[in-house]
Amino acid sequence: MKALGIAILIVFRLLPNSGGLHAAEALPAVKPNQAEAGAEWVVQPQDTGAALVNPAMGWTLHFYSNVPKNYGSMLIPSDTVDDFPGLSTVYLRLPWAYLEPREGEFNWAILDTPAQRWIAKGKRIALRLTCSEGWLKFATPEWVKAAGAKGTFWNMGEGRDPNGKAWDPFFDDPVFLKKLDRFLAAAAARYDGNPNVEFIDVGTYGLWGEGHTHMSSQQDSFELKKLHIDLHLQHFKKTQLCISDDFAGHDQPGVHFPITDYALAKGVTLRDDSILVQPAPHAWYHAEMAQAFWPKFPVILEHEHYGSSKQRQAWDPDLLLRSVEDYHASFLSIHWWPRELLEQNREVIHQINLRLGYRLHPVEVIGPNSVKIGKPFQVRWTWANHGVAPCYPGGFPALTLKDKAGGIVAVLTDEDFNLRDLETGPAGHGPVKPLQSSFTVGLIAPTTPPGTVDVFVSVGERDGTPRIALPLPEDDGQRRYRLGSLDLQSSSP
Repeated sequence: MKALGIAILIVFRLLPNSGGLHAAEALPAVKPNQAEAGAEWVVQPQDTGAALVNPAMGWTLHFYSNVPKNYGSMLIPSDTVDDFPGLSTVYLRLPWAYLEPREGEFNWAILDTPAQRWIAKGKRIALRLTCSEGWLKFATPEWVKAAGAKGTFWNMGEGRDPNGKAWDPFFDDPVFLKKLDRFLAAAAARYDGNPNVEFIDVGTYGLWGEGHTHMSSQQDSFELKKLHIDLHLQHFKKTQLCISDDFAGHDQPGVHFPITDYALAKGVTLRDDSILVQPAPHAWYHAEMAQAFWPKFPVILEHEHYGSSKQRQAWDPDLLLRSVEDYHASFLSIHWWPRELLEQNREVIHQINLRLGYRLHPVEVIGPNSVKIGKPFQVRWTWANHGVAPCYPGGFPALTLKDKAGGIVAVLTDEDFNLRDLETGPAGHGPVKPLQSSFTVGLIAPTTPPGTVDVFVSVGERDGTPRIALPLPEDDGQRRYRLGSLDLQSSSP
């Protein structure tokens, strides 16, 4: 392979004077002893190094970080931070009181307004709706307390205090649960199964929705945590749910805990809200816990507020990159003013984008130099996933043939192999998977005239609809990537 700056390496194995596979910028390279091997071509696409925006992976911009005026919320309406490479998701984390300030009267615009700005750019959103905040007296709406819900006032780090600055419901109080159930039902009607929503946190239990109360109202228990997981499962049956690692304890390393094992068994994934809060060797605690989750579900990482992390001398770009590796993370937060984070960490952001989530790559594609219309032909290709996580949405490799006017001549999908099954590996050493596919162009119909066609590779649905961005050049604007061109020949004698 050449360096990243070279887009595609084409190696020709052709008979003299044959038509050939043509590329816009083919390199004049031939593998040893292969020039005379026959009418066959080899394409070895080079990774462009581009940041990819794909489903179930990417950087998540904190538009709201509990406090509604933090970070993304201060952007002007036309600013969708398109210059941040790999930004795929906008994270909206707010207290319930802002969503339902009066019972039955919902302020969905606080979510939908910013959401639509990014949805229009092909991005997605993620949500956390909280019931306990240290900076807000009533994160659970005060009308819930007025309706008879029992709870307690408290002070940060001191516990319960009748004169405390914040109020929590008792998280199993029946009045509270009745009101919360109705709120979640209304939220689920809008957002569960919505293709624009990437994931939803179980955020209704504990301080900041992180699943702990040791610094607040001191009502930690397995039963309460399970209750709130189950309540979300009851309403959100389609969208990926996740819980904070702090459900198991904020600083307890280990693999198995009753509550995280329960969440995993129910299809609820893990997020770690505590990366780089403290300096090494306590930069994080739960990478071991993530090992049970990432083979099945995307793992989400949230680093500490960037400015606060720097003040504590906890920020370390190398550790941030290592956290992606150790957790096999699919999502990573932009937990600060986005452009300040970008400008001061551009190199590590680039390195993370080469590994975060999945990165599907057709290492080599081999096929015939010419194809007879209506007759089967073979394609041999080798695929690798150069990311740290599986391609959770899955996808099937496809070749699309187009005429010179850009019209689709043939769509050829191999649905015998789902690229979700590609294994991951260390940086630069992703295991490769060889495949052999049999395709036919123009069998019975549609009408397929002979001539030269362009060949594009893609990954997506069984029907050949592209879904997954690949790190390749010559994108046709629909996530198909040109490999070159070949000749279609009439099958008549």
